[in-house]
Amino acid sequence: MDAFTIIYTLLGGLGIFFFGMKFMSDGLQAVAGDVIRKIINSLNTNRFMAVGVGLLVTCIIQSSSVTTVMTVGFVNAGLMSLTQAIGVIFGANIGTTITGWIISLKLNNHALLLVGLGFIPGLFSKTEKWQHLGRALVGLGFVFIGLHFMSDAFLPLRQNPGFMESISYFAGETFGSYFASILMGCLLTMIVQSSAAMLGITMALATSGVIPYHTAIALVLGENIGSTISAVLASIGTNVNAKRAARVHALFNVISVMLVMLILPSFIKLIDFFIPLNPAQMAEDGTFPNVSHHLAMAHTLFNVAATLLFLPFINQLAAMVTKLTPDKGTEKEVPHLLVLGDPSNMLPAASMAQAESELRKMKEIVERMYKLNREFWLADDYESKKLAKIIDYERITDNIHKEITVFLCYVMEKPMSHHQSEQIQSMIKIADELESVADYIERLANYRDRFKKAETLIGDSRTEFFQFFDEVWNFFELVGKGLEDSDVLDMGRIESKSNELQLWADSMREKHLDRISKGTYPPVTALTYSDMVVALRKIRAHAFLMAGAIENFHSKHE
Repeated sequence: MDAFTIIYTLLGGLGIFFFGMKFMSDGLQAVAGDVIRKIINSLNTNRFMAVGVGLLVTCIIQSSSVTTVMTVGFVNAGLMSLTQAIGVIFGANIGTTITGWIISLKLNNHALLLVGLGFIPGLFSKTEKWQHLGRALVGLGFVFIGLHFMSDAFLPLRQNPGFMESISYFAGETFGSYFASILMGCLLTMIVQSSAAMLGITMALATSGVIPYHTAIALVLGENIGSTISAVLASIGTNVNAKRAARVHALFNVISVMLVMLILPSFIKLIDFFIPLNPAQMAEDGTFPNVSHHLAMAHTLFNVAATLLFLPFINQLAAMVTKLTPDKGTEKEVPHLLVLGDPSNMLPAASMAQAESELRKMKEIVERMYKLNREFWLADDYESKKLAKIIDYERITDNIHKEITVFLCYVMEKPMSHHQSEQIQSMIKIADELESVADYIERLANYRDRFKKAETLIGDSRTEFFQFFDEVWNFFELVGKGLEDSDVLDMGRIESKSNELQLWADSMREKHLDRISKGTYPPVTALTYSDMVVALRKIRAHAFLMAGAIENFHSKHE
């Protein structure tokens, strides 16, 4: 095989491998989109839970780089603390090792079978779930086809004295050779921007016998450092906490690799203890099939051991990176959704989780508006500061509404399942309804200005108004709980309550007009009182529409 044939076979195999990883990842993401979103939303302050989230998400999407970039985005948006981010990054490092085990299965002879089994449901199934599973299976088949071509391209290199001499330094069993191999693995991973691809190339080189076993392990260690470049690049232009999250990933991997390098011979013996198969055993075709299992174990053992070693010291690690990356800004940074960058570079499920968190923030602001509005109305004196605060809250909801809508519209440009597309439309609808509720709360607050000292709301009208005010508030809270927990959303109860409030509003207006006709109130109050009731009725209507959108958002994927 001449040089040109080797190059195009290698590049073609690498391209097929990349395509297979992308196809498999996209298929798994589409199937498990709801699972990913729920896993992310389950994150709390528990460091073990954070590690579990990073592990599970990375296992599903088959990319630690995507998980760490997503984590940087969450920190930048103020949706995740630095210590939580460190836990997720630890878990992502463990989760990415599943790729090595998949590659080590050596299903090259069955790759076409995987493609054949996958394309049938991928093209002909009417169920979206089976379509995406079929595509994931096709992607897995392409992964092994790509590895097969890369291995074939590397085999002739063993017979090339010039090539073998050029890499002879890396093949040495000295600390200098180990360090050079680690550095090479790091640099190549930074260039390729995929630790999974570099792991596949390393396994192909070792399986073909081009590089010795210990050199391959050193390359794998270097690839762990090189994989941190994606998060570092993603942190450019973000706030200081996002930069710290990216840098702690690099710091953690560098320290871990340096520690293992000092005991690399012992580390190799430990790997051989867990995988008793002889890595130097040659098959009939001239390859070394066992070495891939040893490399997969090396990848797993390194990341699990490093996580167990550093997990108790998350707070200290956070303090160290905080000191290394001081906050030089004089102004307080405000979490902002759109500073996450282009959502086309993120998982749809992760983007949805972020937008869902922003919707909860928006709901909390609306709830604050409601409570402040009630205090404003109940106060004997007219407090202009409270009115100004309500108006300020309304402006904030306008901004969040705009940001969520624009963000989700960009997310919808990415490939996703039909179910995810429907969920995003529901989220946009929820944001619309929350913004409308905020508008009517502000309008209701402004009506307070119409009541002068001689025209104060008193008597039965005042009592009925605040009773209705509280009932509408309770109705909004009932709907809002569904945004937090779909299990508490009872649409039958919500619809019944909505109809009851509608009839109540009509009755209130009629009673007030009757009082005015009897001279109890000056006629000028009739218009204002009617507007107040209408505002509350509109809040009820938008809350009911929001309930429908929340129900659609939480609907199960069929």
